[in-house]
Amino acid sequence: MEDEFAYELKIPEERVAVLIGKDGITKKEIEEATGCTLNVTKEGDVTINGQDGLALYNTKHIVKAIARGFNPKVALLLANEEYAFELIDMKEIAGKSQNTMQRLKGRVIGKEGKSREEIERLTDCHISVYGKTIGIIGDAMHVSIARQAVAMLLQGSMHKTVFSFLEKKKKETMMSERV
Repeated sequence: MEDEFAYELKIPEERVAVLIGKDGITKKEIEEATGCTLNVTKEGDVTINGQDGLALYNTKHIVKAIARGFNPKVALLLANEEYAFELIDMKEIAGKSQNTMQRLKGRVIGKEGKSREEIERLTDCHISVYGKTIGIIGDAMHVSIARQAVAMLLQGSMHKTVFSFLEKKKKETMMSERV
């Protein structure tokens, strides 16, 4: 008999319904994709059980991604080992200032979501701005580039500068993939 591993985490109560899904379908899809079982309380306490440490790790990231605003279909990409999840805490930059937090969120999202969409397009990543965090899902190399772009925006770089950086990185990536 193999050892069973468990991991516990807390998610926002308003994301519990999204994690479970209609008639429990999302929870079931996560369990089938990872081989782990999820126990979810209505208060947002989640216990993940499984016999495979890597599957448990991936499941933890799927649950965290859903908790931080991602659509469950996007979060399920993390069941694939080629995908990575990065979470940026804006509190480290904004401190306790709500005005600074709103301004930073606005810089990343952009007018009508255009800035976020452009970063997603140029990096082939998915980005979620939720609460005081920014989540990024994509393949590992692209997540790293998207993280750099978001960090540049949070540090005050002009959008044009960030998009030029991303265009350059996209060309470099395409060239290295051809070789």
